[in-house]
Formats: sequence, structure tokens, C-alpha cells
Amino acid sequence: MRKYVYAFDDGNKEMKSILGGKGANLAEMTKIGLPVPPGFTVSTEACNQYYEDEKKISEDIEKQIFELLQGLEEKINKKFGDIKDPLLVSVRSGAVVSMPGMMDTILNLGLNDQSVVGLASETENERFAYDSYRRFIQMFGDVVLSIPKYKFDRILENEKEINKIELDTALDVENLKNIIKGYKELVKKETKKDFPQEPREQLLMAIEAVFGSWNNTRAIIYRQINDIPGHLGTAVNIQSMVFGNMGETSGTGVAFTRNPSNGEKKLFGEFLMNAQGEDVVAGIRTPQSIEKLNDTMPKVYEEFVRVANLLENHYKDMQDIEFTIEKGNLYLLQTRNGKRTAPAAIHAAVDMVNEGLIDKETAIMRVEPNQLDQLLHPTFEENAMKAAEKITTGLPASPGAATGKIYFNAQDVVKAASAGEKAILVRLETSPEDIEGMAAAQGILTARGGMTSHAAVVARGMGKCCVAGCGEIKVDEGNKIFRISGKIFKEGAYISLNGNTGNVYAGSIPTKEPELSGSFSKLMQWADDLRTLKIRTNADTPRDAHMAVKFGAEGIGLCRTEHMFFDEERIAIVRQMIVAKDVEERMIALDKLLPFQKKDFVGIFEAMGERPVTVRLLDPPLHEFLPHSDEDIKTLSEQIGVAYRELKETVEELKEFNPMLGHRGCRLAITYPEIYQMQVKALIMAAIEVKKEKKINITPEIMVPLIGHEKELGIIKELIVNTANEIINDSDEKIDYTIGTMIEVPRAALTADEIAKHAEFFSFGTNDLTQMTYAFSRDDAGKFIGEYRNKGIFEKDPFQRLDQVGVGKLMEIALDLGKKSRPNIKLGICGEHGGDPDSIDFCHRIGLHYVSCSPYRVPIARLAAARSAIKNK
Repeated sequence: MRKYVYAFDDGNKEMKSILGGKGANLAEMTKIGLPVPPGFTVSTEACNQYYEDEKKISEDIEKQIFELLQGLEEKINKKFGDIKDPLLVSVRSGAVVSMPGMMDTILNLGLNDQSVVGLASETENERFAYDSYRRFIQMFGDVVLSIPKYKFDRILENEKEINKIELDTALDVENLKNIIKGYKELVKKETKKDFPQEPREQLLMAIEAVFGSWNNTRAIIYRQINDIPGHLGTAVNIQSMVFGNMGETSGTGVAFTRNPSNGEKKLFGEFLMNAQGEDVVAGIRTPQSIEKLNDTMPKVYEEFVRVANLLENHYKDMQDIEFTIEKGNLYLLQTRNGKRTAPAAIHAAVDMVNEGLIDKETAIMRVEPNQLDQLLHPTFEENAMKAAEKITTGLPASPGAATGKIYFNAQDVVKAASAGEKAILVRLETSPEDIEGMAAAQGILTARGGMTSHAAVVARGMGKCCVAGCGEIKVDEGNKIFRISGKIFKEGAYISLNGNTGNVYAGSIPTKEPELSGSFSKLMQWADDLRTLKIRTNADTPRDAHMAVKFGAEGIGLCRTEHMFFDEERIAIVRQMIVAKDVEERMIALDKLLPFQKKDFVGIFEAMGERPVTVRLLDPPLHEFLPHSDEDIKTLSEQIGVAYRELKETVEELKEFNPMLGHRGCRLAITYPEIYQMQVKALIMAAIEVKKEKKINITPEIMVPLIGHEKELGIIKELIVNTANEIINDSDEKIDYTIGTMIEVPRAALTADEIAKHAEFFSFGTNDLTQMTYAFSRDDAGKFIGEYRNKGIFEKDPFQRLDQVGVGKLMEIALDLGKKSRPNIKLGICGEHGGDPDSIDFCHRIGLHYVSCSPYRVPIARLAAARSAIKNK
């Protein structure tokens, strides 16, 4: 019989794919002798089998579950379902990849109307027994029976209000019995059935619910955001209960072995006495800092410090540990590699190398490239922040700076972000249902919750700025306002959050560029020493070029010359060139444009020094530069002295039904060679000037876009060579240049051997290559790509992550054919995929020489390229 269920002492940390992260770590901690309450894991394979069997637990799996449950009864010396001294268990999900807050947990399972009386008698603590029962009914009702949590909360809050009770811990036995009665009535009303009393039925229902939660909306969204494959499934961990709610000698907590915000080597966490399970992260009571446990229970604290150090040294990584104290005894419920901010990931990785705990390669593999995005964006300008009106301070739960309009629910944030607004999500406390809004928000502000609350943990993982536990603000989500110090902030008002200090400001605060040094520089240097791929940037202005060099770019892989044409000073001349009636008229306008183009190239060459610069000649269809409204056409007619009616007719003539497949790219040069002539002149003249005046030796790489036929490139290459050589021959300074093309048309990839006869380099324009290979319009695909992902056709939008099977195959064909014709051909990629780590790994594997990406993604690409070199040794 196939094995689907494993006791904790029957596994180890290497079995994550079967036991999930939580199960594998519980097994490992059991194996090394740490105080873990015994239990067993229903594997990820059982989850996948559950879906194959049309959402049913098979007889084989059910049999194994109850066999392992019997073994657990023998270890604990208690019976599941015993009415005098019942064995109670927790049921927790545990995916292969950690998904904090995404999946569901149930505590105290096994209690019913009879066994709660036995538990009270056996423990001589009636309050504890009924408190455990009310928690179980609420969790089970929410997770398994799908009754919204707020309906249970209403009953709880009503009991507290009637009896003028502030904290849950002040509820007495009678209060708890009233709440339980209300909970059971709610279950009957919502489900038309009594709350299930049979423990074995409870257990199977709970396991099914956890399996079901693998495909709930928030789990799917979390997987999409974090690129977690949907086929992995989740394991279910059944663990004997230990109780943190047995009075002031018991408690529960969460702690990290290092600070997850900055990486400092110091315990970081919180705990609550007389509390259970989710109380610490739920934000219902304000937890205490982990150091204060030393004052409350010094022996337990000493033991916890020992265990925390042992676990970090064992796993050689920062650990996130959940623990419970029952009557002065410490128990470990979970350890996992802790979620951390980018600064923390970098500092911890570099420190661990310095401590001799890990090597440099491991440090590089510890930092996810996309995490660096958190470091590379602006922070608040210091003076503007000092002048801003600070309205309150909360906990600095996740670093960064965010400004935006306030919204009070996730749906409104998503809607606002879709409309191009910057939004801040303001909540009493966040829950897993808010995941989509959190992803769309600039930042998150909560009135409740600590540094390990749901908002804090998820925000840090996403790299979102978050201020949590801001108790001074009174959030009224129903009326979409919050109050503080007599002031009212309505939906749509601007606020600013500083996730580094916890400060909240009224209004919008300007930002400044980040500064990168210290551990970041050291990690990047290690990455540069290991990678083989060169990293270039896509930059169209000297400012972009300067920024890219600051971030470590080794050249420009794509300079889009059309972006230079939209400047206010130039656009009228460009339009004059486009509507010209003949070559003579067109040349007059082009002669006016030439000094502007030359000036741009001079600035870019100076910014890049002697690093290579690839300049793409004009690509977009000409109609993109023309006005389309009658008013704008009238204005242009006055500017260039062409009659309105005549100009309007020209604008109409230039419109195209499918412009991305129309008169653009190299096709412009075939029709209007004088446009490319002007650009080549400007380019060569700029290179000569920079060499003469700045002593910088430039070798421009001139790139022709949208080639589909080798004869196109042959004709345009002759034009480029004649134009360039004429200028070079008339100059005292001699420069070299190369000519190449973009591979972005499928036919170009399939005939790359012919095209390579004329091209000294290929640069894969994967934006258009993806568009043309799929026959998707990039501008319109957003209407259906989401549905393709929901239905499992795509795991990721192919415009964000390279389609390695289809588009990638065309790239490999072009690469092989190109090398056959020209063995020393230079190969790169300049589409947006050049900044995606997964796509960079593919580029490394197929043997490209460089990737090119936006300036802010250069460090991400540097790190991703190093990780690829390590993985593909």
C-alpha cells in the first residue's frame, strides 16, 4: 500500500516535497531531540490524490490517518474522543513553500459537549476548558463550515459589551458558556445542522478543509504573486495540543532568530501569557517583546534562547519559530526559514558568511533577486518629511515609504490601482482575504497588530511599506473614515507612511533616490565575481544611463531613439518630417532634428564611458507621433504652416488598422531611407565628438529593428555603412562601429543563418517576439491573460516571464543558426524579460552573452545571473 501518512519521528527536513515545509521541520526537530508535541503529517501526495478522487479522502488514506492517530494515543497515553481526559489535536496546513497567513488552522479539535466537562475536571480549570471549546467552535466554524469569522466575533463582542469586559482573558466560565451557546446556535442557523460532536468526523472534515484551502481564492492569489506552482499541494499536520491558555504560567509566542526587518543578529519576537494559537498575530491583545519573557519566566527564556541558537546553526539560516509554554514547559510548534525584508536578507547573508556559518555562494542563493526591488526605489526627502504634518506613530512593521489615497477595503484598493491611482490600504487589522488589495496598495496601515501580525508578515514578504498597531487611530470601515485627535480622514484623502520609523503623515510627501552601500555592495561584488552573463540596461536618456551605471550596468543593450522625439522642443519638427510631401521637405525637417539627436547621443556616450552602447534606429509607426484630435491637428497646422484640411487628410492616411504589424521598424527605412541616414549621421558624429573632446573611445552598435528578411538588412546595412563611412572619412578621428539587428519576428529566428551574414550581433526583442509568436496584441492581451492564468493555461503572463517552450525555442533556433554563419556573433536580449530572474536563467543556459533591462532592475539581473551560474555549474 502506498504511504500517505507519516509520524513526526518518521521523516526529516529533506522530505519537504512530501511532508511540506512545516511537516518536514517538525520531523527534523523531533529527530534532533527538541520538545515538539508528537503528531503526524498527511502528505502533499494525499492532497493531490484528494483532488484526483474528486475531493474525497480515499479509504486507504483514511485508514492510515486513524492508524497513526492510534499511535499518537499510545505516545500521549490519552484517547481521542475520551469524555474524561480527551486527546486534543491541532490541524494545520503546511505547503512545500511557506505561505504565511494563506492557509487555515484549527486548534483544540476533539472537544465536544461531553469531553469539555471531562477536560475541566481533569485539569481542574473550568475556565481553560470552556475557553478552548469556544475557540475550537469558532475556528472550525470559520475554516470547515465556511461561516464568516465576523459573525462569531459579533457574539463574542456582544457578551463583552453586556458585561463591560474589555479583554478576552477577563471572560469567566459563565460568559464562555453563553458564547459557546451562541456559537452553536449560529452554526445551526447557518448550516441547518448541529455542531459536529463526533471527534473522528471532526478530524476528517478538518483535513478536507485544509486540502480545500489549497485552492481557495487567497491561496491562489498568493501563489500567483509569489510564483508558487499550483501542483505542489499542501500537507496537513495533526499535532497533539499543548495549551498556552492555562493561566499565567502558560503562553504562546512567535520569534525570529534575527531581526526580519534589518537582519540584526538579535532575537526578535513577541509573546502573550494565557493565550493560544493565533492570539499573538491576530492583534486582539498587544503582545510583549520576547526579551520581556526573561523577566516573566527566566528559565523558559534561557531554554528558548538555547533552542533558537541551536535551530539557526542546524538550518544555517534565520529561523521563524512558533512556541507554546504550558505550565512553565516550553514546546516548539514550528520552525521555518523566516520571511525577511531585502535589507534583512542581505545583511543576514553577509553576516553569516563573516560568521563562517555559510559560504558566499550560499549567501547569494539566500537573497531572492526580486527582493532587491525593495531597495531600489525612492524614500522620503528628509526636509519634506520634517515639514510634513505627523499625525501618529505605529510600529515600523515593514520598511520603505509610501504615499497615496486612503481606502478601507481591498476591493477599493484594487479598483483604484487599476485606474492608475496610488492607494494606501487602511484597516483595523488585515486578514488573508485582503491579499489582493495588499498586493495592489503602495502601503498598509493597521490600527491593531504587532510586528508579527498578518499585515506585517505579508507586507515584508511583498516588500510593501507597512505601519501596524497604530492604536491611536479609530478606524470606521463602514463609514470609510478614520479619526485621530479630533481630525477625520475620509476615503480618498492623501496620507504618507514611513515603514522605517512607523510615522504616519497627512498629505503627500516627495521622495528621493536610494543610496546603496555596505552589505549590499559586498553581496553584489560576490555576485559579479561569480556570474558569466554581462548585464546591460535599456536607457534612452543620459539620466537613465547615469542611474544604470550607478546600479552596475556594463553597457546599454537598448537605446530607443524614438523616445527622444517626443520632447516638446522636437515633436513639431518630427511631425513636419512625417507630413512632408517629398524628400526635399522631409530633409529640411530631418536637418533640424539632427543636432538634437546628436546632443542626446553625446550625453549618453559620456554617461556610459567606454561601455558598449546599442542604439536602435527608429521603430514605431509614424502615426504614433501625430495628433489625433481636431483641436491638436489645428494647432499643428498653425505651427508648421500646412492647411488644416490637408493635414487632417494626411493624418487619416497614415492611420493603420494593425500598426504593430504595419509600417514600422526597418520598413520605414526601406520607404524613407533618409530617416535612418539622419540617425546614423547623428550617432557617428556624436561618437567622434566624444572621442575628440572627452578622449572616450566609442564603438557604437547600430541596431536595425523588425528585420524579417535578410534582404531588408542587406539594403539597410549598405545605407548605414555608406553614411557612417562618409562622416568617418571626413574626420580626423577614426572610430569603429558594428551593425546588428533585433530578432523579434519569427521568420527572422527561422532564417537567422541568412540574417547573420549581414549582422555582427543579434539582440532578442522578446516583447515583440512573444507578441508575434502567440499572435497576442500586447496592448489588448490584458483582457484575457488573467483568465488564462486562472484556467491553468499560463502559470505566468508570457509578457512578464519568457515562454521558454515556444518563444524560447525560436531563440535557440536563431542562436544556433546565427553561430553557424558567424561563429563570433554577439548575442543578447533587450526585451522586458531581460530583468526577470527566471528568464535570465534561461538566457544563461542557452549561452547568451548579455541581458539588458531597465536601470532599476540592473542589480536584480546581476544577482539573478550569479544564481544561474551557481545553479548551472
